[in-house]
Amino acid sequence: MTKSERQALLNKGLLLPLMEEFYTIQGEGFHKGTAAYFIRVGGCDVGCHWCDVKESWVAELHPPTAIESIVAHATKYSKTIVVTGGEPLMWNMDPLTSKLRAEGLQTHIETSGAYPLTGQWDWICLSPKKRKLPTHEVYAKAHELKCIIFNKDDFRFAEEQAAKVNTNCKLYLQPEWSKRDKVVPDIVDYVMANPKWKVSLQTHKYLNIP
Repeated sequence: MTKSERQALLNKGLLLPLMEEFYTIQGEGFHKGTAAYFIRVGGCDVGCHWCDVKESWVAELHPPTAIESIVAHATKYSKTIVVTGGEPLMWNMDPLTSKLRAEGLQTHIETSGAYPLTGQWDWICLSPKKRKLPTHEVYAKAHELKCIIFNKDDFRFAEEQAAKVNTNCKLYLQPEWSKRDKVVPDIVDYVMANPKWKVSLQTHKYLNIP
């Protein structure tokens, strides 16, 4: 396959730069504690300085992988499939989610929402970032808003984002892992004063699992 042919397939979403895929327990947000198969797609230009998967940023570092292969692996493990990144919406998710759903699988996505929404999703976890804000469409369709708290200004940002999502969207505040000891008391106080929010913790890190 030539480079141009490979790029054409990537552009169509028939190949995806696959960083890793693994079966584990969802550690965060609404579905925490449930078994899920994770598909981590490479490529992200949102550039959060505290990102804990910076190796996902450069798509070219990860092998272009046929979605048929990805789906074949996923079907062996779980009914719940979580597509994450990187920023998965940099790629056309329609072909992948169509094949996953054809197998009777539940499709979840974790996204900053900074790119147009593609794919058919049973659950959209929107985790917006200040540097590149979400699209209007993803605000309207998000099932879960997960705002990362790194400093006190992030509470202001979280409220701005909560004002934009639909009324059924679940609202979560999650401490940035490296700052958890400092910001968790502030999050607890904030949620107690503003009970529309819930606390999300990266429980998979406490459990020492992927």
